[in-house]
Amino acid sequence: MDTLVTGSIAYDYLMRFPGRFQQHFIPDELHHMSLSFLVDDMTKHWGGVAANIAFTMAKFGLRPKLMGTVGRDFGDYRQWLEGNGVDCSTVVQLEDVFTASFFSNTDEDNNQLAFFYGGAMNLARNFRIADVMEASPDMVIISPNDPVAMSNLCEECRDRGLPFIYDPGQQVARLTGDELRRGLEGAYMLVVNIYEASVIYEKTGLSLDDLRERVEALVITASEHGSKIHVRDETIEVPAFAPEFIADPTGAGDAYRAGLLLGLSKDLPLKLSTEVGALSATYALECVGTQNHNFTPAEFVARFRSSADDCGLLDQLLG
Repeated sequence: MDTLVTGSIAYDYLMRFPGRFQQHFIPDELHHMSLSFLVDDMTKHWGGVAANIAFTMAKFGLRPKLMGTVGRDFGDYRQWLEGNGVDCSTVVQLEDVFTASFFSNTDEDNNQLAFFYGGAMNLARNFRIADVMEASPDMVIISPNDPVAMSNLCEECRDRGLPFIYDPGQQVARLTGDELRRGLEGAYMLVVNIYEASVIYEKTGLSLDDLRERVEALVITASEHGSKIHVRDETIEVPAFAPEFIADPTGAGDAYRAGLLLGLSKDLPLKLSTEVGALSATYALECVGTQNHNFTPAEFVARFRSSADDCGLLDQLLG
């Protein structure tokens, strides 16, 4: 299956401040605050939802196409993704901006000051699937991105009859109720976490049953409590895979979607596809950074079978 993964592509800059932010804020002077924090260390990570999903898909031996807008500083990131099996021929590089970047500074109390530079991502609205691909993909996932770009991509998929998964993620906070309702129209699947589902209920006025009627499959994740698949009148509960330890929760949801997409690409049952997603998320939980987890298909299948039964269907990953 030819899968197109659309959404954000970004750099993550994570810093650690050896002190407490609150000690440097003077309440009576906040109206003209000017502060600079000297940090002891900084790590740079590959990030962005679409890139994270595509990275984990490639770990299974797939070669997903990645669609997003990046800036003139994308060179090293392109090499990293291509070296790990991601097809970046559908990435749009713009030379007059920088790639989207997340800057986070965390203090000793784990308080955080963070800034997100949209950069090239803000221009994703100017590009269509038809601009980057001559052929039609078999499946499109529309993950967090510039909100207008997300709406445009949903519209293009509907117009062209392209099957798509709607994955609004963190952008549920930014999208209006009307935009969320419109994004759902014609989607094969909606994938959200339990909090995002609650925001959608509130913003759209739609209930769980209403959402079930609008998509063929609704997947709602709940971190360590597993996930639920709502298909027609059936609800299937899928347990989480217990991690050996938790190093960093960031990117676990992206890895889950990658495992789910693997299952769909291999025509696996939906329950098994989400179980694959659950174990993929666990691998991400056990590493700091969203693209630092590693496994071979054989290692993945062996670990899966230590806790769950795939009825031999995952043998196709071992070829």
